[in-house]
Amino acid sequence: MAISKQQKETLLTQYIEWLGQSQAVILVEYTGVKMKDLDAIRARLREAGGEFHVVKNTLARLALEKSGRSIPAGYLENSTAMGFAFSDAPAVAKSLAAVIKNTDAIKVKGGYLGAQPLSAAEVKALADLPPLPVLRSQLLGTLLAPASKLVRTLAEPGRQVAFVIKAYSEKSAMPVAA
Repeated sequence: MAISKQQKETLLTQYIEWLGQSQAVILVEYTGVKMKDLDAIRARLREAGGEFHVVKNTLARLALEKSGRSIPAGYLENSTAMGFAFSDAPAVAKSLAAVIKNTDAIKVKGGYLGAQPLSAAEVKALADLPPLPVLRSQLLGTLLAPASKLVRTLAEPGRQVAFVIKAYSEKSAMPVAA
């Protein structure tokens, strides 16, 4: 069914808005997928802070161009759906990968991290990253490790002196056998 020019303008505006809000965008081919499977993907991505939409290739191309993204070959061929990561890009990529690993009909074409194009392999690598809270805790642990080692190093001489004094006081408190 053909859509009117006004509907196309509305869709184009919506695509540009989603692209502007997204940290990452994942493009997939969904040929031969049932509607219930697409709904399952949508629900899973919503839980991860993203959205999943079937897009018209010509309108998606215009939206990508207007948002300053280059379009590698093969990204907008055949049937295309886009996963938008609004808050946590690795979590959305991981959710999408988990849903489509059991389905041969859905294939990752590529994506974007910001405005940088990603290949299908790079999208898989993004999905393999730990979630954002885990990455933050790992970074914090790395940053705090030198400080905690410094504190232990500075405290060690005082602790050794305390052990010597304690051992001496325990030795002098022992009864002497005659």
